[in-house]
Amino acid sequence: MYLQDTIAAISTPVGAGGIGIIRISGPDAVKVASALFRSAAFDPRAPQSHRLYYGTIVDPQGCSSIDEVLITCMLAPRSYTREDVVEINCHSGVTVLQKILGLVVRCGARPAEPGEFTKRAFLNGRIDLAQAEAVIDIIEAKTEASLKIASAQLHGRLSDTLHALRDELIDITAHVEAAIDFPEEDIDPADARDMERRLIEITGKLQSLSATYHEGKLYRLGVKTTIVGKPNVGKSSLLNALLGEDRALVTPVPGTTRDVIQETISVRGIPLVLQDTAGLHAGSDEMEKLGMDLTRARLAEAELVLFVIDGSRDIDERDRAIMAELAGRKIIAVINKDDLPPAVSREQVRQLFPGTAVSVSARNGSGLARLKELIHHTVLMFPHDSSADSIITSARQRDALDRTAVALSAAHQAVRNSRAPELIAVDLHAALQALGEITGETTAEDILERIFASFCIGK
Repeated sequence: MYLQDTIAAISTPVGAGGIGIIRISGPDAVKVASALFRSAAFDPRAPQSHRLYYGTIVDPQGCSSIDEVLITCMLAPRSYTREDVVEINCHSGVTVLQKILGLVVRCGARPAEPGEFTKRAFLNGRIDLAQAEAVIDIIEAKTEASLKIASAQLHGRLSDTLHALRDELIDITAHVEAAIDFPEEDIDPADARDMERRLIEITGKLQSLSATYHEGKLYRLGVKTTIVGKPNVGKSSLLNALLGEDRALVTPVPGTTRDVIQETISVRGIPLVLQDTAGLHAGSDEMEKLGMDLTRARLAEAELVLFVIDGSRDIDERDRAIMAELAGRKIIAVINKDDLPPAVSREQVRQLFPGTAVSVSARNGSGLARLKELIHHTVLMFPHDSSADSIITSARQRDALDRTAVALSAAHQAVRNSRAPELIAVDLHAALQALGEITGETTAEDILERIFASFCIGK
């Protein structure tokens, strides 16, 4: 990637719609757009920044009109990439977007790589790496709580926390390196005790921040939740009830569901990725057997299982067989058909199947609020206000925090044992290196490439 290039891409989902946007960024962005854009109000020699211009995109070779458009010039450094940026707002459709993008490339831009606009924003110092990762989290946010966490990270809440810790580490490191530069002056015992205290305090903050990863991952990726049970217990009805719409086909005929149906709902801000599966039983035909194989495959990936039991009928051997198959999993037993005369109680289920049980009626919705409470409590064992603290959402961030804490623990032991300042400095520099990886101050190029490659083209 060369920052002196001018890049272009479609920045809106391709398809029929009201508006489609082609984004151009780089030193020749205005020049490239000017070759295509015709407007009496637009002066390509002195465009006004952050102003919409109405006009027409034309093919400069054939002079044929392509589309009526609005373009916006955002001149450096007041743009997303801190480069000159031009956005062409045209009608959305595969043909018109591809046609205009092709003309933009023909006039001097090159197609952008995945995430290249955001990577340029990072390399030009507009955002750090933690904020860049938050961009993709905002795009992929599944709930309002997920969006809130990603937005806070984009606005620098996590970065501010890390920069404060890094500044304190740099101060400690400078003190140690002063002792290296002036060997006749050992580290004063009082200073050593203060250094120990500060290192313990910083390590504790890092460990607390690292501990938020489990929750951050839940909000970012959601919880894979598989609905299982024998045929005709109301698994699809439960899915529809939780979704609040008829997503799965429901009939009195057992075995209607043969494929896996997947949808996402929000349970107190946590995305729940629900998977309705084929009923587990001794399949009578090849299609049913394939459906159950798929069920077991999804079950192996599930982080939470909703085991549905027909509460209007006695528990039978098929229920018990499924119970045995679910041993060791994180499970909520859902006793469905609470609107019918009961044949099964929660106490009976708990005797056979230790764990959490709840009675519901997928038909009239009773018990669903309680089920959602249990789901929230099961997947997130403690309440948390995501607006109160910094929170990390990626394994990369957690790994860097953990390596920082390990290096600081080693530095603390070295100070406590009155080791040479040179040895203390080695551990402190290792901590600074690891901590800097989160915000991109010390991140290797291959890591950067991997992060931005996960973005969509046009962002």
